Amino acid sequence: MTSEEIYSQLTEIFQDVFDEPNLVPTAEMSAKDVDGWDSFNHINLILSVEQRFGIKFKTTELESLQNVGHLVSLIQSKLGN
Repeated sequence: MTSEEIYSQLTEIFQDVFDEPNLVPTAEMSAKDVDGWDSFNHINLILSVEQRFGIKFKTTELESLQNVGHLVSLIQSKLGN
């Protein structure tokens, strides 16, 4: 799966989790850039990503995430890309 395909699916997830129809995630985006990205919505986001892509993250992997770009890279590695 290409990074563009992942971003397309992440856009749907972000818009749903944060209830913001115009929200488009970028590689540099992090929690501080999104209103409502608190610990509760972070869990919802990660669970939605795991479900959509059929993957599971380890706690250590999640702790090292710094931005959406890192999340996309992690998804790609989990999918074997």
